[in-house]
Amino acid sequence: MTIFRFTNIIFSLALACIVSDSLSQTTAGRRPSPLIEATPVSQGMSAARLARIDDMLKDAVTQNKLPGIIALIARNGKIVFYKAYGMADNATGKALKKDDIFRIASQTKAITATAVMMLWEEGKFKLDDPISKYIPEFGEAQLLDTFNEKDSSYTTIPAKHQITIRHLLTHTSGIGYGAIDGDDRFRKIYKKAGIIDAFTTEPISIEENIKKLARLPLHQEPGENWTYSEGLDVLGYFIEKISGMPFDKFLRTRLFDPLGMNDTWFYLPDASKSRLVSVQKNTDGKWGRAEGSFFDVDYPIKGAKQFFSGGGGLSSTAKDYATFLQMYVNNGTLNGVRLLSRKTIEVIMANQIGDILKGNTSYGLAFGLVNQKGQDAGGIGSAGTFDWGGYFNTQYFADPKEKLIGIILKQTQGKVDDETGWKFRQMAEAAIDD
Repeated sequence: MTIFRFTNIIFSLALACIVSDSLSQTTAGRRPSPLIEATPVSQGMSAARLARIDDMLKDAVTQNKLPGIIALIARNGKIVFYKAYGMADNATGKALKKDDIFRIASQTKAITATAVMMLWEEGKFKLDDPISKYIPEFGEAQLLDTFNEKDSSYTTIPAKHQITIRHLLTHTSGIGYGAIDGDDRFRKIYKKAGIIDAFTTEPISIEENIKKLARLPLHQEPGENWTYSEGLDVLGYFIEKISGMPFDKFLRTRLFDPLGMNDTWFYLPDASKSRLVSVQKNTDGKWGRAEGSFFDVDYPIKGAKQFFSGGGGLSSTAKDYATFLQMYVNNGTLNGVRLLSRKTIEVIMANQIGDILKGNTSYGLAFGLVNQKGQDAGGIGSAGTFDWGGYFNTQYFADPKEKLIGIILKQTQGKVDDETGWKFRQMAEAAIDD
């Protein structure tokens, strides 16, 4: 073999490797690095305006309006503001740290919806399939007709439409929310039926809970109104049925581990329990541990650890949840992993409920959405900004147009004089400086 021929062979092999590598390096292969901290100015944010947020949050704690706060702002995939204020537990004098863990309650919903859409991408179902196709106990949907206040008995009439997966994702199924339902009749019906509304330390599975829920009447015709509901709990069980995996294991293997969300759990591992922030209530000017009305304050660390609420059961950190939101801002990809297609993100972020909700916001398949009217009103971000919050006083938003993420975590119950949520969001948007 001549040197010339040998050189050509080596060159051809090298070229083949380069071509093969370039073909395999799709957009999904060139992923942004994990969230790291950067200077505000490097990401087009004003340090002086972020300092205003710092002062506002400090004041909320020093004025005793809140026991503690963690706030995180990221832009362009870089953290530009990340601070902790106040106490994790006032009774013991435990100071709050940035990596402390919070019960995120309804912030769980977007994570569950993401898992549903990952399975949808695999062709497992159609969004407008009736849920009874996969959970037969739902059978023929029934509407509440009459209700007896004396014993919480009721009668029903058949619904014209059946609950679909899309209805469950968008809170238009007609299913209620038990203890936090706006209709006292449904609070009583759910209580009598023994429905678990969000989380429990008792030995019950989501399968048991959802099969009981399936027999109960609906608020309204599926698809005709927006009623905040346990639909995402139904979808947690649906994920188990479709994937053949326990819901918690599906989230761990398909979402949390790939994204590096190592602090997000239904039940905390022993090594993380000391970082759980107490739920606190202000009594006579002093913050102390709250007693649960319908929830067990020891939920994430004690009990049977069998119930995985898709609507409100997770605990997490500010950075973990920012990581999840960054995946969405990046059109479905982060840390070398593509979880969702850009086209799927478009569907999730589309207005899925028409004009059912009036005003500045609408609803997609996982989040509340700011519309053009909301953008023009000011203070809540660009059109397309997505958001939600949690029962224990947590809030988040992400503005894809500006590549801006904001998370503010607190753990309170009872009446609070707290304006940090809206101020934080408004001031974060106003800190953009490019």
